[in-house]
Amino acid sequence: MTATPRHPFRVVFVCTGNICRSPMAAVVFRSLAESAGLGDRVSSVSAGTGDWHVGERADSRTIEALERRGYDGATHRARQFTAADFADADLVVALDRTHERILRQWARREGDEEKIALLLAFDPEAHGRQDVPDPYYAGAEMFDEVLGMIESACRSLFRQLEPAIRPAV
Repeated sequence: MTATPRHPFRVVFVCTGNICRSPMAAVVFRSLAESAGLGDRVSSVSAGTGDWHVGERADSRTIEALERRGYDGATHRARQFTAADFADADLVVALDRTHERILRQWARREGDEEKIALLLAFDPEAHGRQDVPDPYYAGAEMFDEVLGMIESACRSLFRQLEPAIRPAV
């Protein structure tokens, strides 16, 4: 599916509680689209498989890591992934295999499972690694490391999607 002015390409990034990894990915991906002049052709949001943090801001260490790299994650509010996300999304990106497995279990309608992908699967620099580690129980340096992995993978994902997103000339 390609984006049209009335229908941006919609990506949902999914992690556990929607306060660390998936908000980082949504912010980074949106920034890449905006930098390429395609911000109006992409919708980048995030969600969690769990409901523990619904309505909360991103973890302060997430916001700080994003700020150190020039991103703004201050407006994020956590939410849980729902069946409507499958219907609304063109691509559902899991941050690790646990999220991928849960999303596949939740896929009910035809085509839902085909929308699911692992973020690191897009990154040739991941060298076979499949999971973005959860930094929640680690220190600030782990948030920076995880953000670096997410940036690399999101750049690769954006390069793959850009031809379909960019308007024909």
